[in-house]
Amino acid sequence: MSDVALTQLLSDAIAKADPRIDPGLDHDPAAYLALVRLTSQARDSVDELLISAISAARSAGHSWDTVGAALGMSRQAAQQRFGKRIGDAPDPDPDGRTRRLTPLTAFNEMRILNRAGSYGWHSVGFGTLFHTVRKSDEQWEHTRASALASREKLEADGWQKVGTLWFPWAYFKRPLGIPALPEPVSGDYLMEP
Repeated sequence: MSDVALTQLLSDAIAKADPRIDPGLDHDPAAYLALVRLTSQARDSVDELLISAISAARSAGHSWDTVGAALGMSRQAAQQRFGKRIGDAPDPDPDGRTRRLTPLTAFNEMRILNRAGSYGWHSVGFGTLFHTVRKSDEQWEHTRASALASREKLEADGWQKVGTLWFPWAYFKRPLGIPALPEPVSGDYLMEP
């Protein structure tokens, strides 16, 4: 996609976000400040989408070299600029019923999450190369949907959104209403193939 086409799409999206601005540009100086505020908000949203896209690329196995190349910068520059923003600081586990499944990739995470779900573990958060799961007494299933697709059907079918958007994915879970399988006593059974 050309820069011109992308700029036009973004301009159209900003115009749709607040249709009151465009008519005011002919006669109301305040409309220009409203446009500045809205465009700034859009920039912040695009920055967050970029962070999510970089995290997704890392989770799909791309190195900082390839991410940097896609961004038109060196590996070091990409890692310094974005590395801390996609970090995976551990979540607290006050009662021993939370754990982190890692390393996960875009290619194995759904299989591992659904295996964990059969033992009663369900995703409560995620980041680069991990999902944080919480133990319950019933089985769960997990799915992901494109962040670009409509998610209303999933929600209507009882799926619960997990966390916030992780561009290009949105994650969902739902309880199955059947007891969790008993956990094996040895090995890292959740991460096994």
